[in-house]
Amino acid sequence: MRILAKGISLLFHPLLILSYMLVILLLVDPFLFGISHISDMEGRVLLLRVFISTFFIPAFAVAMLTFLGLSSSIELPTREDRYGPYIVTGIFYLWMFRNFLTNPLIPDLYTSFVLGAVIGLFLAFFINIFSKISAHAVGMGGWLGMVFLLMIQSSYQLLEIPLPWLGPVQINLLTLFLILIFLSGIVGSVRLYLQAHEPMDLFGGFLIGFTAQLIAARFILFG
Repeated sequence: MRILAKGISLLFHPLLILSYMLVILLLVDPFLFGISHISDMEGRVLLLRVFISTFFIPAFAVAMLTFLGLSSSIELPTREDRYGPYIVTGIFYLWMFRNFLTNPLIPDLYTSFVLGAVIGLFLAFFINIFSKISAHAVGMGGWLGMVFLLMIQSSYQLLEIPLPWLGPVQINLLTLFLILIFLSGIVGSVRLYLQAHEPMDLFGGFLIGFTAQLIAARFILFG
């Protein structure tokens, strides 16, 4: 069970959320990015760029901090372990937001998602000074906020997933939102099972992640 719990924690790691959301947005409405399908070269390059900038490099930085003895473990079990990774990740997220903000090929909707992730990250950094808030909960709350905004902003309400042998499967965005609520509950339960957080760390994280996306949308989408 512990191995399964750690696997779920890794699968829904907060650094992966922006990559997951980009996949969803490309499946719902690839024309926002000026392409016809997620498999187009431009779509694959963008996915790789986002994955490297928001997951691979920050994860590598965490590994290096652990190797140098600046963090006690790659799992960052204490509040003190998280200061460096939060700062490094924040720098790369800010860099990506700045680039996307002036890139006409990136829709405002996804730029808003990136800004929301930046806001959520720095709020989590500030709160981490006083309490070990759950970064996983911040990530899942932010993901819920992103899908909520997608439901409001997109003229397309279906997510079409190409599955091997089965062909394309369509999922309504409302159904996706409900699935994410269920997954958020699983992730929260897993973090409690691993004794990584207290319940209030999770509730606060979900609230911060979701609210951060609404704040970003106020400036980017509704400003």
